[in-house]
Amino acid sequence: MGTPYLNSRLQGFTSTIFAEMSALAVQTGAVNLGQGFPDTDGPPEILEAAIAAIRHGHNQYPPGPGIPDLRLAIAEHQRRFYGLDFDPDTEVLVTAGATEAIAAALLALCETGDEVVSFEPYYDSYAAGIALAGARRRLITLHPPDYHFDPDELRAAVTDRTRLLLVNTPHNPTGKVFTATELAVIAELAIERDLIVVTDEVYEHMTYDGVPHLPLAGLPGMRERTITVSSAGKTFSVTGWKIGWLCAPAALVAAVRTAKQFMTFVNGAPFQPAIAVGLRLPDAFYADLTTSLQAKRDRLCAGLATAGFEVYRPAGTYFVTTDVRPLGYDDGVAFCRDLPNRCGVVGVPNVVFYDDKAAGASLVRFAFCKRDEVLDEAATRLAGLSRASGPGTGSG
Repeated sequence: MGTPYLNSRLQGFTSTIFAEMSALAVQTGAVNLGQGFPDTDGPPEILEAAIAAIRHGHNQYPPGPGIPDLRLAIAEHQRRFYGLDFDPDTEVLVTAGATEAIAAALLALCETGDEVVSFEPYYDSYAAGIALAGARRRLITLHPPDYHFDPDELRAAVTDRTRLLLVNTPHNPTGKVFTATELAVIAELAIERDLIVVTDEVYEHMTYDGVPHLPLAGLPGMRERTITVSSAGKTFSVTGWKIGWLCAPAALVAAVRTAKQFMTFVNGAPFQPAIAVGLRLPDAFYADLTTSLQAKRDRLCAGLATAGFEVYRPAGTYFVTTDVRPLGYDDGVAFCRDLPNRCGVVGVPNVVFYDDKAAGASLVRFAFCKRDEVLDEAATRLAGLSRASGPGTGSG
């Protein structure tokens, strides 16, 4: 029947599996590996800087584009890590998290009926943002175990109605990090068809085994047509602060800022100077972040493999995707609904990130951005799955 009063564009976005899984975790006392946020606070330097900002009166509206020092710190970060130069006054925009940056870009740049080409599985807000903009999504499926895509499928998806490409690397939920070759394919197509590219790079400092994160804006011909989006939440373990940003040529920033100013207008005044402090932390902080999360990835992957899952080892992010068919299920939703009662662990079915439901039907995502003792407890509980028998072990 749908939701009364809600417009047709948003009828498919009224509820999420995340709320259901979190409620199950509370009801059953399960270890919740479904929620994608850390269970520890970020660096004390950042936390203290926010407290100091509150105490020193940084509690009113900040400037619309973001406070100057944060915009400068973002520009410094892009130069420091990637050799990309952006003017902090005209080519950087601070947003209410990466989600707003992406939504504002879609609203600003898409006309009704335009098409946005992206990859599936996709972060769920992409579909909602495209719908809000009155645009239509066209998706290219990433194929496990390495989550590659077919360049011919990507090329075929671009039509005369295509307005922009939306790329996420490192990729949620798969943990894929797009290679230089894959990014070159995307860049070549964008240049050939004169497309704008929006890149979601919020997991930029979470790549493992020496795999580098490569910003698409760094490829030849892409600086002038790419909107690079990132945020502080993941890198500094302050997801609730909702401080994000985008870097792009001045004309694109001006367009996105026009939409953004009528969404949140501004946000997070005392958090903005704190994130400027965070972005200037020494290299050791970023190295330690990678080392710590890589160890957590290995810890959870080992536990999942022991429990009988097929594990698709991620190259980035803090999520690992598994296939539950070796455990007797072909339905990831049924598996996730059963799992809290079977062994006291919560995951998220990846099918919610797919339009092609068959492609994601048996896949389940777990988050490893948790304390080691939490991961160990989850592994201990999951170990009972491979020994379990009786009702509930089938496809449901």
